[in-house]
Amino acid sequence: MYRVSPFMRHFGLALLAGIAMATCWLTLSPDSYYDTIQYRLLDLPLPVWMAPYPPAVTPLAIVSEGLMALFLFFVGKELWEAIRLRRGALSGRRGALPLAAMVGGWAGAVLVWLICGAMVETAVEASPGVGWPMPLGSDVVLCYLLGRLIFGNGHPALHLLLLITIANDIFGLVVAGLAYQGPVLRLVWLALTLAAVGVTWLGFGRLARADATERAHRRAAALWPYVLAGVASWLGVVLAGLPGALGLLPLVPVIPHTDRAFGLFAQAEAFLHDPLNRLAHALVRPLALVLFLFGLTQGGVDLLALAPTTATVLAAMWIGKPLGVMLGALIALRVFGFALPRGVKPRDLLIIAVLTGMGFTVPVLTLESTLPGGGMAEAARLGLVLSLLAGGFAALLARLLPGRKKVVLP
Repeated sequence: MYRVSPFMRHFGLALLAGIAMATCWLTLSPDSYYDTIQYRLLDLPLPVWMAPYPPAVTPLAIVSEGLMALFLFFVGKELWEAIRLRRGALSGRRGALPLAAMVGGWAGAVLVWLICGAMVETAVEASPGVGWPMPLGSDVVLCYLLGRLIFGNGHPALHLLLLITIANDIFGLVVAGLAYQGPVLRLVWLALTLAAVGVTWLGFGRLARADATERAHRRAAALWPYVLAGVASWLGVVLAGLPGALGLLPLVPVIPHTDRAFGLFAQAEAFLHDPLNRLAHALVRPLALVLFLFGLTQGGVDLLALAPTTATVLAAMWIGKPLGVMLGALIALRVFGFALPRGVKPRDLLIIAVLTGMGFTVPVLTLESTLPGGGMAEAARLGLVLSLLAGGFAALLARLLPGRKKVVLP
């Protein structure tokens, strides 16, 4: 079984460091913290037909709407390869169990969110069902960090966990963006994104086919066209009113990539030289800083913000999502006859379900658009940070359940 590259561990530690620093800063000096992350670096007086509200460039917006698009591109590349490549982890029947677990986790999280919100929510600004897309996402980086400690690098259960959390993050953000998109007419700006995708494929991506000339291969291998197309794609997504973090994802399928599947975030991918992997390699070091900055700008937790919304978040993440993941997986196993991946036991599936109850990166990205601001949003943020304690419970569960010890490859 392949090894996951060590940069994933670095990503998790950088994110946790940013969250810890932000929480300390907010606790000691809340005014300076909010003044810093919301400082208006630049006002963009765009016409109404481009943006209904004049956007402002702030450190918070730069990280969440801009830099996090690089992280979602990096993660989206792994998901696309898992689906597209012949031996990808989601190709054919391999994808049935992770897909069923993801859908089940979504259903459980949303159902518990709606029930719990109707029972305990007291916020004045709340409305029935508000914020339901927020618990759809997980946290691929932090789930991996805890999963690696529990299962060990190279254990097949760790790969199943990565599949479920990556799919949760990508599709969860897409659903949240579409559900709270705003004026439908703004979607016309997606034509800019589609144009960027079309030009990239016709002018460069399709030239990488096996029967192409050497000159065509050299043209397809250049990285600058994909960078320029990325800027255009991102602009189209942002102007359409969708989360800027999604801006680079449409380009992933049209950038030439290898036909060999080494697994999710496999260490062996460092030796590949196709354009998609070269772009991913170039992002490895910057992304550690990006995730630190994301934790710093979005991870500040007001410990006094505890409210019914916090309980709703924790119920959806700790109860609804794990139960839904288990139910979805059991339906795939018992009703449709699919099998667990080789080396994965039922106890491992239970631990994976508990780990999916950790949610920070993508749920926080959707926080501002899916919930009213003020106290309700801060209470939800506190709940998302507290949801990371599910990792500790999963580690305890792994010790208590009978089964094999973790497997660590040399």
